[in-house]
Amino acid sequence: MRAALEEALGALPAADVPVGAVVLDETGTPVSRAHNEREATGDPTAHAEVLALRRAAAVRGEWRLAGCTLVVTLEPCAMCAGAVTLSRVERVVFGAWDPKAGAAGSLWDLLRDRRLNSRPEVVGGVLERETGELLRAFFEGHRGPTAVEG
Repeated sequence: MRAALEEALGALPAADVPVGAVVLDETGTPVSRAHNEREATGDPTAHAEVLALRRAAAVRGEWRLAGCTLVVTLEPCAMCAGAVTLSRVERVVFGAWDPKAGAAGSLWDLLRDRRLNSRPEVVGGVLERETGELLRAFFEGHRGPTAVEG
């Protein structure tokens, strides 16, 4: 997760949401890494997870990423969860939960939906405080501090 957190910082120069992802092979060796590039590329699908999966498939020479683990700083959205499922990733490890768009247990649980033919193991909340703080700091810088109603 620390490598994914470090990767997330790469999104900041383009003012993109700092999400980082790392794909590990069966031995735990990093195969690919990526951060959000939506703002930098103008591509709405340029989420860290999708980019990391694409790069891992290119490195491995096949789209099936069986045995691989995706480590990402934020709970995957529905698009990314779909990509994870289709890539046959064995495990997803994420940091911060995303109650507004998360598809790994928060809003939806697409990754463990029994109707799908591939269901990776899901481990959420890893370094949750650190990953969440990076995101909170980013959004406070863009929106300002949120008022607490009492």
